[in-house]
Amino acid sequence: MAELKDFLIQYSNDVLSGDIIACEKHKWACLRFLNDVEREKHKQFPYVFDEQKALRFMKWMTKFKHTKGPLRGTYIMPHPIQIFNFSNIYGWVHYQTGYRRFNLAYWQVARKNAKSQSLSCVGSYEASALGEGMSEVYIGATKKEQADIIYNEMAAQIKQSEFKDKFEAKYGKIIHKKSDSIIKSLSKEDNKKGDGFNPQSGLIDEYHLHDTTEVYDVLLTGMGARSQPLIFIITTAGSDLNKPCYTVEYDYVTKILDPNIPIENDNYFVMINELDKGDDIRDEANWVKANPIAASHNEGIAYLRKMLKRALDVPSYMKTFLTKNMNIWVDAKDNGYMKMDKWHACGDDNAPSLEGRECYVGADLSKKIDLTSLSFVFKNMDGTFDVRSHSFLPEEALKERENTDRVPYSMWIEEGYLTDTPGDVVDYNFIEHYVEVYAAERGWKVKEICYDPYNATHFASNMQNKGFKTVEISQSMKVLSEPTSTFREYVLEGKIRHDNNPVLTWAMSNAVEKQDAQGNIMLDKKKSKDRIDPAAATIFAFVRAMVDEGPSINDHIASQDFTF
Repeated sequence: MAELKDFLIQYSNDVLSGDIIACEKHKWACLRFLNDVEREKHKQFPYVFDEQKALRFMKWMTKFKHTKGPLRGTYIMPHPIQIFNFSNIYGWVHYQTGYRRFNLAYWQVARKNAKSQSLSCVGSYEASALGEGMSEVYIGATKKEQADIIYNEMAAQIKQSEFKDKFEAKYGKIIHKKSDSIIKSLSKEDNKKGDGFNPQSGLIDEYHLHDTTEVYDVLLTGMGARSQPLIFIITTAGSDLNKPCYTVEYDYVTKILDPNIPIENDNYFVMINELDKGDDIRDEANWVKANPIAASHNEGIAYLRKMLKRALDVPSYMKTFLTKNMNIWVDAKDNGYMKMDKWHACGDDNAPSLEGRECYVGADLSKKIDLTSLSFVFKNMDGTFDVRSHSFLPEEALKERENTDRVPYSMWIEEGYLTDTPGDVVDYNFIEHYVEVYAAERGWKVKEICYDPYNATHFASNMQNKGFKTVEISQSMKVLSEPTSTFREYVLEGKIRHDNNPVLTWAMSNAVEKQDAQGNIMLDKKKSKDRIDPAAATIFAFVRAMVDEGPSINDHIASQDFTF
């Protein structure tokens, strides 16, 4: 067999070329790996791929036997998707410490794709073969009975392996004798308290069933003393879109993978196997996207055929088929506002300075403890628009917001896209100063300041006293529908140009629209999963900019700088 790293590179290229059928997010995961291989060549990237560490885990998997199905009693031969996933998780390490890079892992895949088998191999490895003394491995689920599925699978694997004498099961624990490490299913009380936990690894099964992040939080907060802990989530999709697996994790990990969104987390491995939007569930060629293992053998295909027939015969079962067998989140509203690939295509790292140009300013002041944003919209002679944006966040709320929003606010401050204002609330004097002074320094001529009246009355009054024209933008469908839909149309047509501001791009990716019975739309802050203030501020400015006739030819002539 070829070297492992060469295999992973070839696998990734085959996925991206279409030689291996895969969904879009699977392709993104492979693109991410190939990008990491390139980043490995540069000193700024602190991680290297340790092939021996990756191979060691893969070899560990082959020491166990299948406990169920037609392969029962035969040794596990890892499937390419397992080789890809676990080689990433165990192969990437910090170049100085040798500790693993990925402390978090998320794999969303359909039922009957070796989820329990995979978690079981991870659990026994973390408790014994990783070399950590007195490891604690906990299996978290909504009910202990669910967690016991993994526990029992692990016990069965060990019992049939050459390691059976090195482990002992008693008092509801699997104990590794040499290291005194333990493997245990979490009880309901454990989930709430977590007293005395010092997990080396937390295995979370079927996270889509969890009503809260309680299990995740208990495991994560107990890992502070470990040098290279691991939380591993394996789940299918679900049908309750108000639970944290969908509202928090799925949305976040999708953004980590999406090359068009500036969200990175070098310590979080992600693989999602699902059907793509528009795929025909009756087309068996699509099934492998959500079932990379099950759809690779005849028994798995036969099982999926049976499940589809049942769903077609009994419509009430279709939701189960879609979530469990096709790994599709059902009832997910297709109400994301912006097509992010189109938005990304409008970005220009060499965007002009716009010196001497007139602009409309949109101000979304929101709450003083949260993100506050200004957007500047410039209309060009050819009917296109340039957009610039800047946001503000209180200094004392910065770290808390980085933890809750899980975005690199500190980095965005260093890059100049965000300002941290002193204290624990946003000082609106900074916003006024930015409009009055910073815009003037750039040569931008503010034509109007368009604002949401919520929290902005004092700001508007101050700006009026400084000689600016202010326009209140009513937060109604009647006012916002046309500019909201037109702005998006212009993005799709390539008529919007932005400077790849990551804060604005993040906000656009978060934005969700709401619609009334007549088809009017506006951005919906309540249903958007994360902050959308820069996007909202941009729409406020666009309300007025879109009806501006734009600069005349005489304005264009006057703006030229010649020496005579």
